[in-house]
Amino acid sequence: MQRQTQTQRQTLKYSPLQIQMLNLLHLTTMELEQRIKEELEENPILEEGKEDNASEDSSDEAQDPTDAVNSGDDTSVQDYYDWDEFRDDDIPDYKTYANNQTDDNELYTRPMVETISFRDDLKQQIHFLRLNERQQLVADFILDSLDEDGFLRRESEVIADDISFANNMFIDTDEVNLMLKVIQQLDPPGIAANDLRECLLIQLNRMENQDETWKWAYRIISDAFDELGSRNYDKIMRITGLDEESLKKAIQLITTLNPKPASGLRNDSIINESIKPDFMLRYTEDGEIEVQLTWGNSPALRLNKLFTQMAEQKNDKATNQFLKNKMNSAKWFIDAIKQRENTMLSTLKAIVKLQYDYFQTGDVKKLRPMILKDVAEIIDMDISTVSRVTTNKYVQTPFGIVLLKDLFTEGVTNEDGTEVSNREIQEAIREIVSEEDKRHPYNDQQITDMLSVKGYSVARRTVAKYREQLNIPTARLRVTI
Repeated sequence: MQRQTQTQRQTLKYSPLQIQMLNLLHLTTMELEQRIKEELEENPILEEGKEDNASEDSSDEAQDPTDAVNSGDDTSVQDYYDWDEFRDDDIPDYKTYANNQTDDNELYTRPMVETISFRDDLKQQIHFLRLNERQQLVADFILDSLDEDGFLRRESEVIADDISFANNMFIDTDEVNLMLKVIQQLDPPGIAANDLRECLLIQLNRMENQDETWKWAYRIISDAFDELGSRNYDKIMRITGLDEESLKKAIQLITTLNPKPASGLRNDSIINESIKPDFMLRYTEDGEIEVQLTWGNSPALRLNKLFTQMAEQKNDKATNQFLKNKMNSAKWFIDAIKQRENTMLSTLKAIVKLQYDYFQTGDVKKLRPMILKDVAEIIDMDISTVSRVTTNKYVQTPFGIVLLKDLFTEGVTNEDGTEVSNREIQEAIREIVSEEDKRHPYNDQQITDMLSVKGYSVARRTVAKYREQLNIPTARLRVTI
């Protein structure tokens, strides 16, 4: 039996323009430039260049290339392209900007440097060896299994099973161990070790000068590694039988070893130097703060005249539908970029308003407690929008490049009732640790007491959390002799 019912429900639907804007909002400057290039390649109606003024459009009507074909004129469609599409007047403005002592070149950015991962570097080394296809397969799998520090945290049995299952062939554990020894002979020394102890021993074994100090260092890592990690030097001397002078020499040799063998192959410094800021902040002559998007964030885009005219003509249905779809897509894309720019600028202006003292001085201690909701209320937008704008976005300031996410901090109320940023407390902890006696470093409770004297009322567990965020080890690991 059929029954007819009526229900009411509420759904949220996004327009194509909103979807485009949300997809573009989280992109960085470099990602947006790549996205624009892709859109220009995919959509023939979209092209670079500024829109012509309305007055120019009315006085200089564009010639329809099909009119030249239909009339008796000798002008062809190709001639139309040569005369109109590629004339000097249509060169996009960004290509004519000067780059010599002008505002165009005021923001200096380092050129992108092509780099390869440390795994690819190791693969290039091992490909010079005379390995058969089976050995090459095992070696590549091991290299792909290394973590970011260059360690192999997986057991040989597990790797053998994974290779066998993935390639539908049986790989024995002995084959994995054999190739693992080969890989451990590559540069840098210590690569593909299972743990830090093995990594250090591999590096010692690769040293040419194996003198008396080398023997002491090798014995300490072999027999007293746990005590070395906790810096229990008295117990190390009891286990190894070394005197204090020999222990110092051995420790000095050990400190020259690399605890993260892949760090020298990751090119982190090059990657960090390739950051391209999304915003620029500068001071005016009146001392006010001015913000703007960096050049290149969004090249001027417009609709191609030829294809726009073709879309307005009565062609076959499939062609008309294709052109109209591309035209709508191009319009949405252009409008989405404009909305993105307005949203990003309004967001940064709100952040500058909330953190005005910090941007005036660059002093981290001037940061005020600020969360995403504070910015969202000023610009009257959703918190998720602010999160998209500030994720992986950088601003160029007179005191350096700043990650926007670093400006959002929690608040802590000090003894006089004022609220301070946790970044301010972290800087106070950093200063205390930097000035301590390394032979008798402060523990977390002592740091808590010293912060209390300075007016910061925080718990010991909070100090421990901030210390870990600053990558400062515990007191017993900061002891030096």
